[in-house]
Amino acid sequence: MCNKNLLLCLLLNLTVGYAAIAQHLSTTITAGTPEVAGFSAQRLTKLDNAMKEWTDKGWMNGAVALVIRNGKIAYYNGVGYNDIEAKQKMPKEGIFRIASQTKAITSVAIMMLFDDGKLLLNDRVSKFIPSFSKPTVLDKFEAKDTTYTTLPAAREITIKDLLTHTSGLGYAQIGSPEANAIYAKSNITAGLGVKEGTLLEAMTRLGKLPLMHQPGQRWTYGLNTDLLGCIVEVVSGMSLDQFFKTRIFQPMGMNSTYFSVPESKSDQLVNMYTEDQQGKLIKGGNKIFGTPTASNYPLIGSTYYSGGGGLSAPIMDYAIFLQMLLNGGEYNGVRLLGRNTVRMMTMNQIGDLSLGDDKFGLGFGIVTEKGSANTPAQAGTFSWGGAFSTSYWVDPKEKMVLLFYRQLQSSSHGNVTERFRALTYQALN
Repeated sequence: MCNKNLLLCLLLNLTVGYAAIAQHLSTTITAGTPEVAGFSAQRLTKLDNAMKEWTDKGWMNGAVALVIRNGKIAYYNGVGYNDIEAKQKMPKEGIFRIASQTKAITSVAIMMLFDDGKLLLNDRVSKFIPSFSKPTVLDKFEAKDTTYTTLPAAREITIKDLLTHTSGLGYAQIGSPEANAIYAKSNITAGLGVKEGTLLEAMTRLGKLPLMHQPGQRWTYGLNTDLLGCIVEVVSGMSLDQFFKTRIFQPMGMNSTYFSVPESKSDQLVNMYTEDQQGKLIKGGNKIFGTPTASNYPLIGSTYYSGGGGLSAPIMDYAIFLQMLLNGGEYNGVRLLGRNTVRMMTMNQIGDLSLGDDKFGLGFGIVTEKGSANTPAQAGTFSWGGAFSTSYWVDPKEKMVLLFYRQLQSSSHGNVTERFRALTYQALN
């Protein structure tokens, strides 16, 4: 057949080849219009109007929103003020404290080492940090003097336990009363604004403390990802800061993501706001997670790199990271992860353990079929957010990345995030 229709076959092969190239190029984030990205520009004006309304009502000082579909920017806008009193507009390119959005990047770093053959998911943590051998579990806790008793753990915790938050580790400062008290006595923190000591020193102390429950027994949000960051340092021989910079940020073009924002970019750090008792927005605040750590912690410089919450980044940098995951581990010709590694990270990895209607993968919350009944996000959407009001979602079925960034330490208007997501999805053609 091809002998008789050689020209036709050549044309067909060229067409297929060009289509493959075009498909590859489309996975790089580029400027677009709502229509090109599959949205109604008219219906997206609802999002503009709503964000302005939220600002006018004092629900937020300002926000930046970014919506990408099929690699095309459908919506990218800054609304409101970075400084309300000075009427300084919220900059789209501003650097935000992304807090727990750091966890996804640390999880990717661990899975890069998995792809390198340097570790396995079922490896015991004690293989890398010996103090985690012979673990114990909290039995009885006496609140009046913070004394406690322990029982032997059924088994040691593994890297997979950490990635899925099923290890039994709690959170310091923002966890349960028991975890807060026990960790405080050993100078274990949530990781922000730490000036003295190293991650390995702190995690070695953590290994000697009791777990809050038996490994694998339930899902508990805790210091799991800070511990994963320490394992990245031990296995790679690099600081977490250097690993991120050389293995992830520079290859991806994430040129303004930092643990410590340099002085040359300090003016790009977005102001933090909080609410007073009357609900009025106040700039600044000298406490983070209830401790006297100023909100300028990204500027102080530190060698303690919290893999669970320490990064600051502009919204576009993080969009590149998420687009890489949506692409199956590759961005702009650079592959960070194998596509099946991304598949593993974005599927249910906690089995029947309860996490509401949804599940958890290796570093991400996962929308289930049941969970999708309560949200416009399709089943399979993976997401998380940060304590200072930053959120993201990746919807593989819609080939869509959504990010909504504010910088609020606390807010009584938490439903703004869900409103943003509903207003985005309703504009899809």
